[in-house]
Amino acid sequence: MKKQSAASNQITEGVIWKQLLLFFFPILFGTFFQQLYNTTDAVIVGNFVGKEALAAVGGPSATIINLLVGFFVGLSSGATVIISQHYGAGDGRRVSDAVHTSVALAIAGGAVMTVIGIAVSGFSLRAMNTPSDILEPSLVYMRIYFLGTVPSMLYNMGSGILRAVGDSKRPLYFLIASCFINIVLDLFFVVVLQLGVAGAAIATILSQTISALMTLIALARTGDSYRLVLSRIRFHKTHLLNIVKIGLPAGLQSAMYSVSNLLIQSSINAFGTDTVAAWTAYGKIDGMFWMIMSAYGVSITTFAGQNFGAGKYDRVKKSVRVCLGLAAVTSVVLSCIVVSFGGTILLLFTRDAQVISICEGIIRLVAPTYITYICIEILSGTCRGCGDSFIPMILTCFGVCILRIVWIFVAVPMRNDISTVVFSYPLTWTITSLLFAVYYKKGRWLQKDSIADAPPAAQ
Repeated sequence: MKKQSAASNQITEGVIWKQLLLFFFPILFGTFFQQLYNTTDAVIVGNFVGKEALAAVGGPSATIINLLVGFFVGLSSGATVIISQHYGAGDGRRVSDAVHTSVALAIAGGAVMTVIGIAVSGFSLRAMNTPSDILEPSLVYMRIYFLGTVPSMLYNMGSGILRAVGDSKRPLYFLIASCFINIVLDLFFVVVLQLGVAGAAIATILSQTISALMTLIALARTGDSYRLVLSRIRFHKTHLLNIVKIGLPAGLQSAMYSVSNLLIQSSINAFGTDTVAAWTAYGKIDGMFWMIMSAYGVSITTFAGQNFGAGKYDRVKKSVRVCLGLAAVTSVVLSCIVVSFGGTILLLFTRDAQVISICEGIIRLVAPTYITYICIEILSGTCRGCGDSFIPMILTCFGVCILRIVWIFVAVPMRNDISTVVFSYPLTWTITSLLFAVYYKKGRWLQKDSIADAPPAAQ
């Protein structure tokens, strides 16, 4: 396959702040609709079924789902890095081989996640001390949800491929379409057919399947080097090893977040259904912050990866400064919005006075500290885009996972209330951000060999 030209690639050539924002906003809108996609289940079951159903779809079950799915999504980020570096270097053949390896990994990984997810659902929920009144609906939701893991993985991998080559618009369009489909199906299965949490799960997997099909069709119809040919889907050893080398630490990093969140959720479960429902509702409000930070993280990973592959290291550093500035301003604005209007937004999910009171306390404690998180997202994304994902994993392991575990087992028993539990978030964000800032300043993350410069290997 002939090499593509990178001359017109604006990520490696255009004005940095402008190109970052042009790439960022479609991702932001995409993550907004992803959040709306995830929130739809909570809003509909919370209003039409009850607070037990709200806790079932967004409490312990969501935490376990995020652990398994988040690990694979982190693993697949290795594919985004590999493809973005080869695309930035203009190597069309390697782009194509990496794309087909990535899709094969999505299919295989999704199948494995389906089996594991269904098998461990019951044990995991009981191990987390899930309240008895939400145990059964949580189990139903999880088992149905995991039946749709393969299309979910294909959509995430396909979107990652498109973003790796600088196309952040089409993943947005596909997500918007599937989001509205999910809303319609949710209303049909939950409100009309009255299937409860099972209906919400069925609506989710059907809409995920549609989004996966749209993404695969887009990859199959392109004339560029990342075109997907179904007969060529297979593992290419060299690319698979590179994807795992970069993606496995990212997947473990995601899993560490989820493991620490499992401990948090277990502690929250002990306070009863009202607190679980309040934590679920707060998670939906908090999602505004995470969707924006995630968009910045995806943007800087692709931006750093393509410029690193093109050998433009100064441009990588400049993009980090710009992205940190944008993220800082955004986090302050979001803190003000959530603190000021969080109580009003809560009414979308529940009218229960006790649930609202608990949730408002959580908002006052966590929302003002959003800015302490930004270095983790931006600097780890930069390092990963340049092929360095091991040290960020270690920093996250210590700063987030280990410190949260220590806090839960030491501090919470001394002062056993919800505020002590949730304080673990701003505490560990601050410490981990400082660790990332020190590592970034030393510059070792930029002393890696570009995968795009490696000699080709026989496949």
